[in-house]
This record gives sequence, structure tokens and C-alpha cells, in this order.
Amino acid sequence: MRRWNGFWFEPVSTSTLALLRICFGLVAFAWTISLAPDLSAFFSSAGILGAQPTAPGAWGILGLAPGGGVVLGLYAATLVGSLALAAGWRTRLAAVVVFVGLLSFERRNPFVFNSGDGLLRVIAFYVMLAPAGAAVSVDRWRAERDRFWECPGRAPWAIRLLQIQLSVIYLAGVWDKVQGTTWNNGTAVSYALRVSDLAALPVPAFLSQSPVIVNLLTFGTLATELALGILVWNRRLRRWVLTAGVGFHLAIGWAIRVGFFSVGMLVLYVAFVDPDWAAAKLLAVRDRRSRRAARRARPPVVVGVEAGAVD
Repeated sequence: MRRWNGFWFEPVSTSTLALLRICFGLVAFAWTISLAPDLSAFFSSAGILGAQPTAPGAWGILGLAPGGGVVLGLYAATLVGSLALAAGWRTRLAAVVVFVGLLSFERRNPFVFNSGDGLLRVIAFYVMLAPAGAAVSVDRWRAERDRFWECPGRAPWAIRLLQIQLSVIYLAGVWDKVQGTTWNNGTAVSYALRVSDLAALPVPAFLSQSPVIVNLLTFGTLATELALGILVWNRRLRRWVLTAGVGFHLAIGWAIRVGFFSVGMLVLYVAFVDPDWAAAKLLAVRDRRSRRAARRARPPVVVGVEAGAVD
């Protein structure tokens, strides 16, 4: 019970949570910007889907009022809320606005979103519940300006939920994959790389045509996801496992258009950043800012030249 309570509730530095809040706020801002070109066509009553599809328990602001003015208002609120969340201004309210905005747009037209969008909504839910504005935020500056760079201890249960979410995603992904045929016979990656509608940047043809390479990539994907789901909890292996995961998602982003899925997973990686390491990096930023401010405030040195010293 002592270990259980320590895992969930023993206060830890909020430095990791501050980094995650900043990263997620910027990703949510980019996600909202991405909706702009098709805002009316996809989400208003005058667009391609006149009303929100009905589903048990599905709710959202745009399901109640799908008019164009409401769409624009919710869009602006989500855009401002994501920036406020990144800055940590009215953090709790900003997180609620971002969560409601994500949920409302995704429920209004679920046919234009994928699992990456759903992942951002899940992260927003956890951030909404977390003390995300406790450190390195405008809220902290307003409350205790002289202690802005300190990261007070808080119960880490919200971070733990984010960490567990990462494991669940990878383990569920492996489980779903091995239920089929192509992941078991080693050919799945070949099919994925040859879906032209999802192709991102050019991939050499031999990667999808060589049986040996395809087998290595397919079973390597399963091994990487399994390691990320389990070995990420081992402190000694965590750095190496997460490094492999970064390479894994960068490769996916290069080859396949998966929307915000890979970016969302990298945001979840931040939840595993060591709080002491994060706090040290934040203090290093503070020290650099202090040195720059000191140099700017230092009076200029005037060098005098005696008459006749220079011909």
C-alpha cells in the first residue's frame, strides 16, 4: 500500500507536467489551425454533413448548435484556449476550453478524423484534470512572481494516467495487429507503404518489395511497440526505449500520413521525462536569461585616447 500510494500520490516536481502542458498546447494550436481551410464545409449545417451523427452518449456544442456563427466562435475559443494553455494563463479554464473544442469538432464530423485526433482529445482530458499551471506559467507568475522558476511538488496521479495511457495504446496496438494475418506472416508493412492515398514522402521501392526487409520492418514494428508498452517502465531502459520510439514515429511520419497521431504520442513521451532533469533544464533557461539581462544592464566601457597618441 505504501508503494501504491507513493506511485499515485507522493508529491513530485511539476516540472515534467509544465513541459507536457507547453508541448500539448502548441500541438493543440497546430491542430486547430489545420481545421481552418475546411471549417465551414466540414462542421457547419451548410456543409457536407447537415447534422451531427447520433450516437449513445455523444455530445458536443456543435451537435446542439451547428450554425456557422457557433462554429466560428468555437474555433476562435479553441485557438485562443490552446495558446493560453501553452502559456499557462487561466490554465484550468484553458484546458477545459481545449477539451470541449476538440471533442465538439470531432463529434460533429467523425468521418474526417482519425485515431490521432482522438488521442489529442484523451490527452486534453488528462491535462484538464492535472495541476498543469503549477509551474512555469502565467498563473505562477501572477501568484508568486519571485518563485516563478520553482516547480512545486504535487500528487502525480495525472502524469501516471498519461504514462499508463501510452502503455495501453502500444499494447492494445500489438494485440489488435496479431489478431490478423499480415502482421503474423510479416507482410503488413509492405501493404502500408503501398497505400498511395496515405503516402507522405517518397519511400524507396525496395523497402516495400524486398521480402527480407519487409519481414524485418513488420516484426520490428511489433517488437518496438511491445517494448514501448512494457520496458518504458524500467528506469535503466527507458531512455533507449523512448529513443527507439522517437525514431519509430519519425519514420511513420515520413512514410505515411497519420495526421497528429505520431505527434500526440511524442507528447505522451514527455510524461516519462525525469522531473529532476526537467527542473534542471528549466533552471538552465532561467540562468541564461539572467546572464543576458545582466549583460544588457551593464554600462558600456568607454576607452579614452590621449591627444597625440594616434598619428
